[in-house]
Amino acid sequence: MRANSMNSAGNRQQLSQDVWQALCDLGQERRYPAGSRMLRQGDPGTHLLALTAGLVKVVRREENGETTLLAFRGPGDLLGEVAVFDDRARIADIVALRPCRAVILEAHRFQVFVEQRGLLMELMRQTLGRLRESDLRHAELMTIPLCARLARTLVRLVDLTAPSPMLHTPLRLTGLTQEELAQAIGVTRNAVVSGLQRLREAGAVETARRSVTVRDMETLRLWAKPEASDEL
Repeated sequence: MRANSMNSAGNRQQLSQDVWQALCDLGQERRYPAGSRMLRQGDPGTHLLALTAGLVKVVRREENGETTLLAFRGPGDLLGEVAVFDDRARIADIVALRPCRAVILEAHRFQVFVEQRGLLMELMRQTLGRLRESDLRHAELMTIPLCARLARTLVRLVDLTAPSPMLHTPLRLTGLTQEELAQAIGVTRNAVVSGLQRLREAGAVETARRSVTVRDMETLRLWAKPEASDEL
């Protein structure tokens, strides 16, 4: 769900601007530095977050120490609402990839708000939308070349962070590892290194430790086309 007041509602919006603002008025906004853990796996669903700025990753930690990247979320998304509704422990961490702002919403107040406003259908649409996005990404793993999948993932992250960026304005995505990018597109870390090198040579991105800077969105979107990545 995306807040219109940020001029970034895009196609992800599920709530009207007035309803989103009323929801945010229920809690207090807090700032989170890049790299901070905003919600912790295993904690009870005592509250959720309404993300108003920034970019986060959803990561599950396994008992053997391995981590699995589940999703990325951007401004206008609710974070941790599932644990609020099913009264179970959180199944993943929410980690800030960029400096973030989010409104902390107490669970009971949120549940009452949803019931009084009749918002269950809107929340269901959000859940179905996330499932649809997941299905599309799984289909891409089997049908689209590596560089196109990598470029598409970076385009999605830019769109989450700044849905209307200038084509040639650099945008830095921090806190993102090559292993996580590899998980996102279903390849090995070495394959991601190779893909990033091709995107660097094309002038689309620059890379540093745990960060990718998108230099040219026009070029990156061109590489995101399946037929283009093999020709360039």
